[in-house]
Amino acid sequence: MNECIFCKIIKGEIPSYAIYENDKVYAFLDIACDAVGHTLVVPKKHCTNVLDCDKEYLDAVIEAVQLISRHYVEDCGFEGVNVLNASGSCAEQSVFHLHFHIVPRKAGDGLHMWPLQGTQEQNLAEICKKLAL
Repeated sequence: MNECIFCKIIKGEIPSYAIYENDKVYAFLDIACDAVGHTLVVPKKHCTNVLDCDKEYLDAVIEAVQLISRHYVEDCGFEGVNVLNASGSCAEQSVFHLHFHIVPRKAGDGLHMWPLQGTQEQNLAEICKKLAL
């Protein structure tokens, strides 16, 4: 993936602020600077999102997300984290290389990570029947 910005970051072609790295995962600070410690965790092997990432790399990414999240809470003075992922353009994915956002949180930090759209009329039994594996 020559044009993928995250692949270029992983290769060192674009500078980044590394938080964590192993043979399958690279984690770095998001340059948006929208929240202190906002971190992106990506597989070193290119895949588009959770829908096409192989189990080996997805497992490694999730393990890194947990490791980094625990570190932020246990060692860095944060009280919790939001972990976010968008898979697909309709889900507002903007960089088409799998990534998870870790946003470290403190009480009263003023961040609002969940959409405020109110309750929608739904038949949960019908939806469950349609979606259950």
